[in-house]
Amino acid sequence: MDLQHLLRAHAARAEAALQQRLPPADELPAHLHAAMRYAALDGGKRVRPVLVYTTGGVLGVPLEQLDGPACAVELIHAYSLVHDDLPAMDDDDLRRGKPTCHRAFDEATAILAGDALQTLAFQVLAEDPAMTAEPAQRLAMVRELALASGSRGMAGGQAIDMAATGGALTLPELQRMHSLKTGALIRAAVRLGALSRPGLAPALFAALDDYAAAIGLAFQIRDDILDVESSTEQLGKRQGADQALAKSTYVALLGLDGAKAKAREVHAAARAALAPLGQDAEPLATIADFIVERVS
Repeated sequence: MDLQHLLRAHAARAEAALQQRLPPADELPAHLHAAMRYAALDGGKRVRPVLVYTTGGVLGVPLEQLDGPACAVELIHAYSLVHDDLPAMDDDDLRRGKPTCHRAFDEATAILAGDALQTLAFQVLAEDPAMTAEPAQRLAMVRELALASGSRGMAGGQAIDMAATGGALTLPELQRMHSLKTGALIRAAVRLGALSRPGLAPALFAALDDYAAAIGLAFQIRDDILDVESSTEQLGKRQGADQALAKSTYVALLGLDGAKAKAREVHAAARAALAPLGQDAEPLATIADFIVERVS
């Protein structure tokens, strides 16, 4: 299966799985459920679910057992985007080429939709019937996603980002911020796929984790580059938003050429980390290629 086919197939599977696990739009409270579905469905590259499916697939885990973890990580991602777009955060009007959730509905509904998407993620991991994971595996997944989402992960990274707006971070500070804000959830996606395989050798788990940390950084560096080089139409969100808010970025600190060189460096590290898995890991290696080459 070539990369584009793999990305499309896994993204479509994630969309169908989310459709099934989200509350119906006509179930009370209908306005809230409609907002949840608006935020979570029909959009995005589904990079995090794709990583869950691909990691699990490389390890021989059946796809149906990965639907729950894939949905859980994407629900957390969707909630984070709803809250990041709010006026109190980044105050964005456009996401994935359509009005942000608080513009399509209202601010209060958007806050509640984000809250509900977050809690649904953990409900899915706790009780999804398609998962055959043992209770200890489920608990490890819940812990993994909670750590990646909270103050020591994504939320903490966003707090650092908000505090630094208009100021200047050093390169190590910037890398630390993005390892939390963006990298933690990407890392969790790979780890959830790995945790779906019972009895995985610790050395292989560590190799996958090193890969995940590298692609999480590469993803953010590429985002910073696209904020300069791409267009609003290509991105599906406001181009130049980071520059307008005077945020510290890899481009601001390293220059455009320096940021591209850094992306190539971490991309090479991601591919090298997969060596212990041999040729079986090639699908993950091609996803690393996609992350540093993507145009949106």
